[in-house]
Amino acid sequence: MTQLFFRTGALLAALSVAMGAYAAHGGSFDEIRSLWLEKAVRYQMYHALALILTALVCGRTEPASGATVLAGWCFIGGIALFSGSLYVMAFSSVSAGLITPLGGLLFLAGWLLLGWNGLGSR
Repeated sequence: MTQLFFRTGALLAALSVAMGAYAAHGGSFDEIRSLWLEKAVRYQMYHALALILTALVCGRTEPASGATVLAGWCFIGGIALFSGSLYVMAFSSVSAGLITPLGGLLFLAGWLLLGWNGLGSR
């Protein structure tokens, strides 16, 4: 899991930078779509870094705890649902707003699971 989470986190962080650059320099978006893009990029970067942190925590103990592994999958799923739905809404006329909060719940679960693992390692 360590390599998978680390590589996926790095790739998602790079894609966040690319999307941010496109939003700033390549696309012309109305105000609401620009806000959706900014939020998608920001939360994708935060949680890509959280995924890299999760990889480092996984690498600290072998085998990695189930809570830590689940946290990593929550961060990946959260990026897909939260940022992904905002990207869909920004680039198309499809309304994916009902999916966005599910991604937020996955982000929250990931952080709580990561914290739970930290409490258990004392």
